Amino acid sequence: MKKLKVTMRSVTHPTITIAFQTDKALAAYGPLAQQVEAYGFDGITVYNDMLFQPAWLPLLEIARATNTLTIGVAAVNPFTCHPINIAGNIALIDEAAQGRAYLGLARGGWLDFVGVEPKRTVTALREAFHCVRHLLRQSKEPLSGEFYPLAGGDALRWPVLRSEIPFLLGSWGASTIRACADQIHEIKIGGSANPAVIPHFQQILTDTPRNIADDAPIDICIGAVCVVDEDGSAARAHVKREVALYLPVVAELDPTVNLEPELLTRLKEAAARYDFDGAANLISDELLKCFAFAGTPDEIADHAATLFAAGATRVEFGTPHGLTTEAGLHLLGTRVLPALQG
Repeated sequence: MKKLKVTMRSVTHPTITIAFQTDKALAAYGPLAQQVEAYGFDGITVYNDMLFQPAWLPLLEIARATNTLTIGVAAVNPFTCHPINIAGNIALIDEAAQGRAYLGLARGGWLDFVGVEPKRTVTALREAFHCVRHLLRQSKEPLSGEFYPLAGGDALRWPVLRSEIPFLLGSWGASTIRACADQIHEIKIGGSANPAVIPHFQQILTDTPRNIADDAPIDICIGAVCVVDEDGSAARAHVKREVALYLPVVAELDPTVNLEPELLTRLKEAAARYDFDGAANLISDELLKCFAFAGTPDEIADHAATLFAAGATRVEFGTPHGLTTEAGLHLLGTRVLPALQG
């Protein structure tokens, strides 16, 4: 395999996006997306977390309501949704958005809830990307694979708008990133707002062989829960409860964060019994800054700026955005976004 140096893109125009959890009334996504577009954000991501709404219908509402935003899902796992269904759904979303869609895949969390224990996830994710691309290209050739083979002789049976849709990988794992590097355009460091971790991923990408025709850089997106409010203390208190579910998981993945074993155990125990208030009380403001955006508009803007300075090419502000969604989006759009663009 030819080894190509992965150069990191210089961030002259920071890409700033909004991410929504799929817990809203279906009719709410269109107006929220229009609000995001009017403020001038670059895109909208929709999560696809276990037990929340599947991402596809919210994305369809967003596609129909917007004209310029990049939209996508981050991320779908190929263990509960087969690549043939992923390919079909993202092709329809891309058509509705007139070529503005992207697709994110990840191992996914909470799979034990449905008794799914993925095997050889690195190989499975690489094959899933390859299978989706094969289907979008409407190739009738057979596709070999351990997990997602295609017999060949047939293809998707309607005109697909784009055979090449940008792919994102959601992963903290070096082996997964290396295995999928020639399939993807971007990696997302989910559940993190820690600038110290970005050089770790830059090094992985720099050292990764890519069997591709050019040396186009792989972008780095970093995104996490966000709560912005004029009252910074209220924002931090609110976000600690939101971050409690995933912080114990992500904290073990971040090589730059060292939690005391006793604290990590207590956080896990509180999250396991859904005691989010108890978990929130264990999270210090200093620890919170590694895993969430929380504070006043100026504090959020300064925090995001440190991520771009560290090498991120995209920063994504995740649900719930504020003490209310609308209020949070307003502050992000009128105060944080202009500060970062300026």
